[in-house]
Amino acid sequence: MIANRVSNIAFSATMQINQKARQMRSQGIDVIDLSVQEPDFPTPPAVKQSAINAINDDYTKYTAAGGAPELLHAIVNYLKKNFGVSYQPNEIIVSNGAKHSLYNVFMAMINHGDEVIIPMPYWVSYPEQVKMAEGVPIFVETTEEDNFLLTAAQLNAVITDKSKALVLCNPSNPTGTVYSRKNLQELADVCMKHGITIVSDEIYSKLIYDNFEFVSVAQLGEEVKAHCVIINGMSKGYCMTGWRIGYAAGPAELIAAMGKIQSHSTSNPVSVSQQAAIAALQDEPAEVEVMRRELQKRRNYIYEKFKAIPRITVCEPHGGISVFPNISGYFNTGDKDAIIVDSVDFTNFLLERAHVAGVPGKAFGAERYIRISYANSTENIEKAMNRITEALHYLHEL
Repeated sequence: MIANRVSNIAFSATMQINQKARQMRSQGIDVIDLSVQEPDFPTPPAVKQSAINAINDDYTKYTAAGGAPELLHAIVNYLKKNFGVSYQPNEIIVSNGAKHSLYNVFMAMINHGDEVIIPMPYWVSYPEQVKMAEGVPIFVETTEEDNFLLTAAQLNAVITDKSKALVLCNPSNPTGTVYSRKNLQELADVCMKHGITIVSDEIYSKLIYDNFEFVSVAQLGEEVKAHCVIINGMSKGYCMTGWRIGYAAGPAELIAAMGKIQSHSTSNPVSVSQQAAIAALQDEPAEVEVMRRELQKRRNYIYEKFKAIPRITVCEPHGGISVFPNISGYFNTGDKDAIIVDSVDFTNFLLERAHVAGVPGKAFGAERYIRISYANSTENIEKAMNRITEALHYLHEL
């Protein structure tokens, strides 16, 4: 009954951890969930009001399958204003979240056996979506010493005649790494030489800290822009996760192919959500910057707390909403109840002893790490870090 392609893909580890945390909470256990990358701030009031207006105005019918023309124009204007890159409406498609945009890209671009290069650590859905498109994920292990940045030499080393695309997550989920213009240019030079398309997931581009400059790969010039697809959306930067609006910007031929797929699967994104997205992109609500500053304060706190814990090392993230500490110093420790041998054991230890939920690095192809999100209240983060510190002190003293 079940197709073979299903057996080749895994469930989302993030959702599995979140489900276990929910079950514990339903039993009356005070679990602090730092596993899900969902900003805890409300959608800006003006954005919500635009949706209310759309409902009252009966803007509740089908739109064009790839997005309403007025939203396509709003995205074109946003990309021009914020990144200085020029797109035409036929080079934009709006989908049901950035994850859906990525799915459409891989389905439209990848043939059976094509190789897609994915730096490790990676967001959990990249390899699974590539496999669904009958492609082959090719993993490249980045290092903590290089702040998890993929280098041109590493990229060159894995390119074959089957290489079709490179996936970049900038800023990175899970590490918070942000690529500089120089980093991106070096990678783009390699891709242009070998005819490789860059799929750049920039969903966290509004969440940048320390005055670090965010550069979209499309800003590197017309040749690079012609060989890249930008993925973005409303979920992280505008606190609109449940509204399900993502978009892709790229060559018209590829966008049209994605439109074919979308027209026969989901058709248009929610009409009301599209109107809310227009308001967010056009008006740039002040709440967005308030959120970014608050997230930077949380990042500062959680980063310093992890740095102070023995046997843990951690890179300072310049973007996103998570830290990615190296917890391998606690491998082969434990008590009579359990020995920690990998990131899954470590995550279970934190959940069961500290009642804090994180995501094991194994889910991201990085066994020695754990992802901890700071998309939670300052109060909860402080409480969680105190619990983590106490639990690890217990292990340290054994």
